[in-house]
Amino acid sequence: MPPEDFLAQLHLGLARVAFANQQWNEAERRYREIVEQYPKTETAAEALYWAGVVRYKASGDAAALKETAHQFQSRCTSSAWAKKASVWAA
Repeated sequence: MPPEDFLAQLHLGLARVAFANQQWNEAERRYREIVEQYPKTETAAEALYWAGVVRYKASGDAAALKETAHQFQSRCTSSAWAKKASVWAA
């Protein structure tokens, strides 16, 4: 595994721990860092997806999911995660 992909996966694990512990702000921060620091990895698409889920979980506002779907229209467009998020765009 290339170092960049490996590091992104490590950071994803930390974000998942924060998510599992319902530490919404920490989880979102960690997911967003992956998107910013490792944008060319498949993990970035996954992190973008989960960042939207975290925002929704923290606020209960479905607009967070819709915004995430729109973000996928400009990045990670061919990823499986973009397809999963596409249902939120409607």
